[in-house]
Amino acid sequence: MDVALRRELGTSVLRQVSACASGGCISEGSSYDTDHDRVFVKQNSKPEALRMFVGEEASLNAILKTQTIRVPKPVKLFDHPSGSGGVLVMEHLDLSSCNSMQNRLGEDMGRLHRHNTDLLAARASEESRITGNASVTSAPPGSGCGDEPAAATDSGAVEPVSEFGFECVTCCGFLPQENAWCASWPEFYARNRLQVQIDMLEKSAGDREASQLWSQLQLKIDTLFTGITVQPSLIHGDLWSGNIGQTTEGPVVFDPASCYGHHEFDLSIGAMFGGFSPAFHSGYRRFVPKADSFKERSDLYLLFHYLNHWNHFGSGYRSKSISLLKSLSSR
Repeated sequence: MDVALRRELGTSVLRQVSACASGGCISEGSSYDTDHDRVFVKQNSKPEALRMFVGEEASLNAILKTQTIRVPKPVKLFDHPSGSGGVLVMEHLDLSSCNSMQNRLGEDMGRLHRHNTDLLAARASEESRITGNASVTSAPPGSGCGDEPAAATDSGAVEPVSEFGFECVTCCGFLPQENAWCASWPEFYARNRLQVQIDMLEKSAGDREASQLWSQLQLKIDTLFTGITVQPSLIHGDLWSGNIGQTTEGPVVFDPASCYGHHEFDLSIGAMFGGFSPAFHSGYRRFVPKADSFKERSDLYLLFHYLNHWNHFGSGYRSKSISLLKSLSSR
């Protein structure tokens, strides 16, 4: 690994300064001093790891472009020297638990979630000014799934995104998430998040009860969005307490699995593991007010995380998954 890092980073100095730094529960991580700066290196030799790191790098870059909340800046992505897997190099950050900056973390996440919707509103306002038609509103670039809007111009300026999806596959944990662009958020979420999890469970565990309850819930998902308009927000995608921290300068989020989706999704996993204080929610709500029926949709989003953990870690997460499926399908 040292030879590969020296080559890829163009450094003669390579001194490991933290032998046991965490790279999450899936990958190995360590920090190194180089000719240039201290860097953090995540590595994983499993065949699917490079795809996972491609999605993480793209997610970090997308969040970086918004200039709303700090994330580690990607430095280099390359194939693992073993011939299988990948290596992701990022800037090193001296992180501690995000305890004293929860309010600012909430504000920064609110700014992130507002960033694209504010761009859409500005574009609609400009179109109205040019056409003289006050009724002009932002519209998705296509009438259905599959059309891919550009998130940035060649000059690097961030452009508004009008559909739900992302530029590449991402991974929540080690399981891949397809992000083909779609004009409808309920359709995107049902097809690209929940259906995929149910399919994996049916294949691995043959759980007929989960499949039957999912068939009932599918018919009701649209009703959970009655009375609200969902616009695409750039979301972190895996915002649990293990993926947040702080430096002396401010809060940091990392290990994202981003897409343009419903901002409420990012708030759901906090109900599973905690780590987000009232100060966080107070700061967040200064930028993003709570919408009607938030609790029902929060359960819908929490369902994904329980299903994802069931697929990752086994039947210990079955009971809560089934409970949520029953509750949501009976509403």
